[in-house]
Amino acid sequence: MNAQLIHSVAEARQALSAVRRPGTILGLVPTMGALHAGHGRLIEVAVRECGYVVVSIFVNPIQFNDQRDYALYPQTLSTDLEFCQALGAHAVFAPSAEEMYPHPQSSFVEVAGVSERLCGEFRPGHFRGVATVVLKLFGIVQPERAYFGEKDAQQLAVIRRMVRDLNVPVQVVGVPTVREPDGLALSSRNQRLSEEERRIAPALYRALELAAKRIAMGERRPEKVRLEALAELNRPEIRVEYLEIADPAGMQPAGRIEGPVLVAAAIRIGSTRLIDNILCAPSDGVFP
Repeated sequence: MNAQLIHSVAEARQALSAVRRPGTILGLVPTMGALHAGHGRLIEVAVRECGYVVVSIFVNPIQFNDQRDYALYPQTLSTDLEFCQALGAHAVFAPSAEEMYPHPQSSFVEVAGVSERLCGEFRPGHFRGVATVVLKLFGIVQPERAYFGEKDAQQLAVIRRMVRDLNVPVQVVGVPTVREPDGLALSSRNQRLSEEERRIAPALYRALELAAKRIAMGERRPEKVRLEALAELNRPEIRVEYLEIADPAGMQPAGRIEGPVLVAAAIRIGSTRLIDNILCAPSDGVFP
């Protein structure tokens, strides 16, 4: 099946109005392109659950606090289109920045609280840009369901809060992280790693696994878990931005581990920033 390639907002609205019918669920998979198996899992789940699936491919300039990072972001539309077609997506919406922002943007979506810690501390304005472009995509495509990877747990929490607070009629679906055999979460940024950096990168997942194990064994003190996990990342090639034990919904640091928590971290290896997280909980009957 050939996926319809759409470049303009007007074309998207016209094309999608023609496929809306009672009983057909329209699904959206928002991406920034450079698609890999992690995105593929999102598309597969969407195709399985929806009658019509749109994949958006748009490198959103207003979510980059570092314009060098924006300039370096890979753009591979032709191979991305083939990737989407092979997985059964019905349409690919790939607008230009000028199409999405034809005028200087004056309106933005701020999701207070949930966006302020973790990545929000190190990427000012990032989640404002994410929430704004996702709301724009929701308005253009008008999906019943939208699919996001759990690797970007804070982004997922931001979008869920936005949808709840603004009464957006979209069901937000989180899809589990896809990993390499050594545990490294799939990411478009992985291709920036040198061979040596790629060898080091799985230390991030090992640190999260160590934290999850300590929590499962009954450790209730977040700082003790955090320090043990940080020891796994104590090497000269790795710069830790944060490693936190947080509430999964509000993304605030946990004062004490009494139930499910998110162990989330961001590191830099060379010039590449990697993020990852694990949702974990103490085992029943372990605590004294």
